[in-house]
Amino acid sequence: MAVERGSAFLLKIGDGAAAPAFATVAGLRTTQMSVNGETVVITNKDSGGWRQLLSGAGVRSVSVSGAGVFTGSAGEARIRANALAGTIDDYRLSFEGGDSMTGRFLVTKLDYTGDFNGERSYTLSLESSGPVVAA
Repeated sequence: MAVERGSAFLLKIGDGAAAPAFATVAGLRTTQMSVNGETVVITNKDSGGWRQLLSGAGVRSVSVSGAGVFTGSAGEARIRANALAGTIDDYRLSFEGGDSMTGRFLVTKLDYTGDFNGERSYTLSLESSGPVVAA
């Protein structure tokens, strides 16, 4: 895998259509993604002292977080509306190499901060609901 720029790791939000068009959430300075999985242990007396796991079992999820400067973009407004309503929406993470991960996510955290004589910034956290598809 080639080295990629962090600035090309983008969070995008869908427009609400059945086949959504995605727009980049403006103002993000950092983005992070974690793929999580729970295991189902099937170790028994015949395992020879080694733990055995059941492939394809358990619960998988994707967590996304980001932080940036508030710009008042339409994408930021849609995220704020989703956070206030508890709405699950379509999101896409895109990478410099052209790969992406798309799925439905719930905004689990949205924080705004501002200092005197400084910019207004925000942090957000998203949790997947359903499958996340890599393309």
